[in-house]
Amino acid sequence: MTPSVTLNTGVKMPMLGLGTWRSEPGKVTEAVKAAVAAGYRHFDGAYVYQNEEEVGDGLHAMFDRGVVKRAELFIVSKLWCTFHLPSLVRGACEKTLSDLKLDYLDLYLMHFPMGMQPGDDLFLVDDNGQIISDGSSFVDTWEAMEELVDAGLVKAIGLSNFNKDQIEAVLNKPGLKYKPAMNQIECHPYLTQEKLINYCHSKGISVTGYSPLGSPDRPWAKPGEPSLLEDPKIKAIADKHKKTSAQVLIRFHIQRNVIVIVKSVTPHRITENFQVMDFELSEEDMKTILSFNRNWRAFPMDWATTHKDFPLNAEY
Repeated sequence: MTPSVTLNTGVKMPMLGLGTWRSEPGKVTEAVKAAVAAGYRHFDGAYVYQNEEEVGDGLHAMFDRGVVKRAELFIVSKLWCTFHLPSLVRGACEKTLSDLKLDYLDLYLMHFPMGMQPGDDLFLVDDNGQIISDGSSFVDTWEAMEELVDAGLVKAIGLSNFNKDQIEAVLNKPGLKYKPAMNQIECHPYLTQEKLINYCHSKGISVTGYSPLGSPDRPWAKPGEPSLLEDPKIKAIADKHKKTSAQVLIRFHIQRNVIVIVKSVTPHRITENFQVMDFELSEEDMKTILSFNRNWRAFPMDWATTHKDFPLNAEY
């Protein structure tokens, strides 16, 4: 059984999920089926990944075989930035639900605080490679997301890639109806996010870490950038526990009470990544891994540095 975190809505969320970013449409259906078979019950997707139909196919194949019921799964998706204008929010959520062929989402996140110009181009940029703002305010977008809860389309709503001040702005919104249940952020030993995680937990907001392995397959990786999976200090801890580096990196989050999503389309890796409940990192291991922090980001979001809601200029 995977351990779970209880969200501020009272619902339990499994601590380990399968990520689906950059999972090619031809492979993601099989990856989802393999993950359900391996015991995963939490699946993390997003409209912008452009593969939600195939994720849905994988889930429904397992429903049809009687392997798992919808109620046993925890499905997460994200509102893309081109749908931040309040009038567009519900349609975006309904499109995700129809692609997944589901009646509701367990958690719907605002993917980024930045609103982008609506249209078919999901990444419209200017001559400087910077995204074009839609002029929206994420606080107004949040209000439209609250309506999705009331409509029964989503069970809970949350944030992703928000900094402390941006979270505060949502929490302090006059007439706030639903507190964010989650902030999903990049997190791994080179970006330990201690202050932001402590802040979120102090406000009753759960945290999910993405890119726990440092996102080695990111398309913009440059030669010479640090590699967590190759880090000899992490390998040494893994060898001591007779585990892989990936398993240590995943376990690190679970012991910090941080939900973690791991992406793979390889069946044996999907299974291996799930085998992290049968060992424990010592306090010393945890301290050592935390000491690797160098505030290095696999996702620097350089396409949004001039946007008024760019989140990464703040300390945390």
